[in-house]
Order: sequence, then C-alpha cells, then structure tokens
Amino acid sequence: MGGTQRSGKTVKGRHRTAVALLLAAFCCAGPALVRGHAVLAANTPIKWHDALRQKADWYSSSEAVHIADNVILYQRDSGGWPKNIDMATVLTESERATLASEKHADDSTIDNGATYTQLIFLARVYVAKSAERHKESFLRGVDYLLKAQYDNGGWPQYYPRLTGYYRHITFNDDAMIGVMHLLRNVAAKKPTYLFVDETRRARAATAVAKGIECILKTQVIVQGRRTVWCAQHEEVTLAPAPARTYEPISLSGQESIGIVRFLMEIEHPGARVIDAIESAVAWFKSAEINGIRWLEKADATKSRGFDRVVVADQSAPPLWARFYEIDTNRPIFSGRDSVIKYNVAQIEDERRNGYRWYTDAPAKLIVKDYPAWLAKMTAAKTGMN
Repeated sequence: MGGTQRSGKTVKGRHRTAVALLLAAFCCAGPALVRGHAVLAANTPIKWHDALRQKADWYSSSEAVHIADNVILYQRDSGGWPKNIDMATVLTESERATLASEKHADDSTIDNGATYTQLIFLARVYVAKSAERHKESFLRGVDYLLKAQYDNGGWPQYYPRLTGYYRHITFNDDAMIGVMHLLRNVAAKKPTYLFVDETRRARAATAVAKGIECILKTQVIVQGRRTVWCAQHEEVTLAPAPARTYEPISLSGQESIGIVRFLMEIEHPGARVIDAIESAVAWFKSAEINGIRWLEKADATKSRGFDRVVVADQSAPPLWARFYEIDTNRPIFSGRDSVIKYNVAQIEDERRNGYRWYTDAPAKLIVKDYPAWLAKMTAAKTGMN
C-alpha cells in the first residue's frame, strides 16, 4: 500500500511539474500567441457594409482587390448595381456563373446605398492598385448615374426599372443625396477621383447643379412658407409622393436632414440656397417633440420579441417623427393598410416594431451643424468686406 502511495505522489509530482512547465511556456509564448490572435482577427474577412470604413492602406490589399473584382461581377449591363447584397462574400464558380447570367437584369438602384457605394469603393481600390478593370467599371457606373438623372435634376430610385414608386425622385434613405455627394467629389477633383477624365468631370458638375435646382424646387411650401421635403417626389410635377404602403405623402423629419447638410456644404450659396437652409432649420425647430421617449421593451408576444412604445418623460431629449402631415405638421404613422394614424401604438405590431418612426438626428443639425454654417457664412461675408 505504501508503494502505491509513493507511486501516486510521484505521478502527482510529475503532473505538477508538467503544469508548471506548461504555464512557464505559455507565459513566454503568450505575447506571440496574442499577437497571432490579433493577426487572425485583423485578417478576418470584412462584410460589405464595412467596405468604406477601412484604413487607407487596406485598399491596396489582396482582399480589397478581390472584393473589387466581386463588385465588377455584380455590375449590371446598365452600369449600376442591385441592393442589399454582401459583395465581400467569397463566390463559388457556380455563383460566378449565375452572376454572369444576370448581367441583363434591370434591378440597378441607388436605394440603400447601392451603386454610389460600389463606385466609391472601386475608386479607392483603383487609386491604390491602378488596375484598369476597376477604373473601367467605375466609369461605367458614373455614366449610369448621369444617364439615370431626370432632365429636372432628380434621380429615380431604380433605373431603368421605372415602375410604381421606383420612378419617383427619391430622397428616402439619402439615395439622391448619396449620388450627389459622389458626383460633387468627382467634379471637385477630390484626390480619390483625379483619374476621371475632364468630360465626365464637367458632366458631373452639371448633374450636381441640376440636382440642387431640383432640391430647391421640391422643398414643400405650406401657407407661403418653405418647410422641408417629402421622402419621394413625383418625377413630373415634383409634388410630394408616397412610396411603400406605410410611407405616406408627408414632410420628412429624417430624409430632410441629409438634404440640408448637403446644401450647407455648398461653398458659395446663393440667396435661394440660404433661404432653403434657414427655412428647413426653422421647420425642424417647430417640429421638435419634447416630453417623450421611444423605448424598446422585451415582449415575447410580439413578432420580433420586443415592442417599441412611447413613454412620457419630461427629462427626455427632443425627438422628431419620421413623417409629418403636411397641412397640420402632426406626426403621422401608417401600417401596411395605408391608413393614417396619429398614434404609433395604433399601427400593427409588425410595422410599429419594424420601422424607424422617430429620430433624434435633427438635434445635431440644429445645435451643431447650423451654428457652424452660420459662422462660416459670417466669416465669408467678413472676408469680402
């Protein structure tokens, strides 16, 4: 029995020694292991929604080139791109063949960041690597945007699929403003776009000027006063227009923010632009909602596992509704039945909890962006005197 005990002690002793050696080895190798882990994390493939959030040197990487080649595969014959696709995903040969067969599809769009996001990405990779195929794809995309613009300066949500609300001039989700930002950067010879030829650069400048004119003409006037914009406008009359069943004719407390910021970035704004900005900011101030919070509460009985509710709270920061009734300036809400309600709780669970009905984004426009713009205007006037 004594021998067995000694053997047990010997085994335990060896085990302790082995553990000690392993710990010592880990301590010595730890930094290397951590560094290795960091490298693995850094090399984790990105998602398409992060494609424009990378450091400048990343755009010369093999991963960036691979994604740019994917982007070319997704480009339609029209020159534009479809939406809501992770174009950073590694494609199989079968998927590549399928994409080749879909080139003729008419689903090119500027909705949800499509087309102009691909163009920004291609330009960055081209500047980093100078692959001609990326430049050619970019130029085809710019030509698509120029061709898709209406004579009145607006852009439809889809082109060439001009059906239903797809044909409307679309400010929703910053679609038209995203296009105009890109074209303005091209026209202004921003470093990323120096490779663009002068003919296209001039056409981009003209397109931006026409777009600004469209913005000024679509600003909704109520009782003689300029307010803001609808998320969509009819492409011929320029009147506010509906889109999906729960997106009614209205004044937009969300999309109008991007429009105002774009106008604020104009270097030498004329009187009409200045009036449009000041009128829109005045409307945002008048549409501010105080004393409520828009909260998300867990609720297993709801389709998404939660319910969004309005709760009274006098200490809450200001909010704005997504949509306002044009004549009354009252917040409005609608489910898939298109029936206007004045209380978000009155629309069905699926739409109430599946759409952004309130926003706090105008606060920054009013508190920070507008004062900065006023200061810039004052400085410009002082410099002229």
